[in-house]
Amino acid sequence: MKTALLALTALATSVYVAQRRSTPPSPPGGGAGGEGNGHGMRRSFIVATLIAMPVLSTAQAAEERRSTAADQTALAVTIYNGDLALVKDARRIKLGGGENLLAWRGVSARMQPETALLRSLDGRKLTLLEQNFDFDLLTPQKLLEKSVGEAVRVIRAQPVTGVEYAEHASVVAANDGVVLQFSDRVEAGNLGGPPGRIVFSRVPADLRDHPTLSMLFRSDAPAATAYQGGTEHGLELSYLTGGLTWKADYVAELSAQEDSIDLNGWVTLTNTSGTAYLNARLQLVAGEVNRAQTERPRAPVMMKALAMADAAPQMQEESLFEYHLYTLDRNTTLGDKQTKQVALLSAQKVAVEKEFRLVGGDWYYHGQYGDLGRKLKPGVFMQFANKGEKGDGLGIPLPKGVVRVYKKDSSGRAQFIGEDRIDHTAKGEMVKLKLGESFDITADKKQTDFQKLAAGFNARGGMIESGYQMEIRNAKREKVVVTVIENIPGEWQMLQESHPHKRESANSAIWEVAVPAEGKAVLNWRVRVKY
Repeated sequence: MKTALLALTALATSVYVAQRRSTPPSPPGGGAGGEGNGHGMRRSFIVATLIAMPVLSTAQAAEERRSTAADQTALAVTIYNGDLALVKDARRIKLGGGENLLAWRGVSARMQPETALLRSLDGRKLTLLEQNFDFDLLTPQKLLEKSVGEAVRVIRAQPVTGVEYAEHASVVAANDGVVLQFSDRVEAGNLGGPPGRIVFSRVPADLRDHPTLSMLFRSDAPAATAYQGGTEHGLELSYLTGGLTWKADYVAELSAQEDSIDLNGWVTLTNTSGTAYLNARLQLVAGEVNRAQTERPRAPVMMKALAMADAAPQMQEESLFEYHLYTLDRNTTLGDKQTKQVALLSAQKVAVEKEFRLVGGDWYYHGQYGDLGRKLKPGVFMQFANKGEKGDGLGIPLPKGVVRVYKKDSSGRAQFIGEDRIDHTAKGEMVKLKLGESFDITADKKQTDFQKLAAGFNARGGMIESGYQMEIRNAKREKVVVTVIENIPGEWQMLQESHPHKRESANSAIWEVAVPAEGKAVLNWRVRVKY
C-alpha cells in the first residue's frame, strides 16, 4: 500500500508541476487572481491525494489472494447414496489483517455454494462478508462470448509467401460461431472465427480456468502483517456437492457342492464433479439421507468387469446416526470423469442354501378354470445369513448393490450363473438372491374341481370350494425339494391335501415337495374360500 501511495503522490505531483508550468505567472505583488490560482492548485493536489488514499485502501483490501491445491494439507471426501458428497478441504494460506479476498481454486464444479463453510484451524476469528462461486470456465467459445463488443486482432498469413499480418476488428456476436467487424467489412465464421488466429488483449475477470469460490471476509490477524504479504493460517472449507456417487457390487463364487460361497465386495466410485480429489481420505455413508430438494437424475455408468481376485482388507464400518459409515484404510485419488473400484469386504466359505420355488397367483381362486400352466419353471434362489458365523468375514451391514454369482465348470473356469440386487442389509438378516429359473425341473398345474357354495354381492358374501393339482417333474440325477407357495385370497380353509402345508401369513399356503431323481411328484389340495 505504501508503494502504491508513493506512486500516486508522484503522479499527483507531476500533474501539479505540469499545471504550474502551463499557468502564466502571477502579476507582481501577488494579486488575488494569481495567489488564488496557486492556492487552488495546491488545494486540488491535496484533495486528490486525500481522496485517493481510501480508494487505495479499498483496492488493497480487495486484492485477490489465490489458493490452489499446492496449499492443501488434508482432504476428506464423504460420499452418500444419491449423488451427494461432503468435501472437507484444509489448506495453509497467507492472510492479511482486515478484509481478505480469497479465491479458493479447485472446488467442485457442482458444489452447492449455499452449503460452503469456511473456518479457521488456528482459532482465528473470520467474518464472512460475501462469496461468489465462479463455475463459468475458460474455453475458446466462452472467451468469444465474453469479448462481444471488444477489440481483437486477427492474425492471417499471406497465401503465397506465408508471411503473417494482423488486422484489427471487434467481436459483434458469438452465437453458434463468430461475427467480426473490420474497418471495411463484416466477416462471419464457424466456431473459431475466420481463417487465422484471434488474439485477445486480456482474459475477462469472470472467467476462471478452474471452478473457484471467491470469499470476502475479515480476519482478526494483526493489521501490520498485510504489509509483509500476510502470515500463514490454517483454513478448512467444507461444502456439499453433486457429481460424486458410489454403489456396492459383490462377486460370489459358489462351491462345487453348492453349499458355500466366497464373497468379495467392491465399491464403485464415479466422479463427474468437474475436479479431481488428490490423496483424499474416503468415507462412504450407506442409508437413505433425507434431502430437502429433488435429486438430479444420474447418468448411467458403464460397469467394468470384475475379476475373481481376492479383495484387499475390508473397509472399517461404524454406526452413524441411523446410517452406516465405511472408511477406507488408506488415502486414494478420485480423478475427474473417472470410475474407480476399491475393496469393501472379503468373506470365505459363507454357508448358503439353494431353493427351488414355484409361486402361484390368487386370480384362479375366484372362478372356474382348466389348465393353469404347463411346463412351469421354478425360480432358483440362494440365501445366506449375514451373521459372520465361524469367522467367515460377514456380520457387518451390507450396502445395497448387485451380487453376481459364479461357479467353476469341470475345467476349473468360473462361469456366470446369475445376479440379483440386494437392499441395505443389517447384521443378522438373511440375504436372498434369485439367480434364474431351473432348466431340469418343470411343473403342470390345473384346477380339478370348482363349486360355488354361496353367491355374493359385489364380490362379498360369496363362498367357493375348488380343488387343484400340480405335477412336478425332475430330470436331475439327484433328488430335489421344491417349495410351492399359493397366494389364497379371502378367508380360506384347507379341506384336503396330499402334503402338509405351512401357513406363514394370512394369505399364503406353503408346501415342501420332495421330488425323486429323474422322477415326479404330485401335489393335490382342496380349499374353501369365503369372500
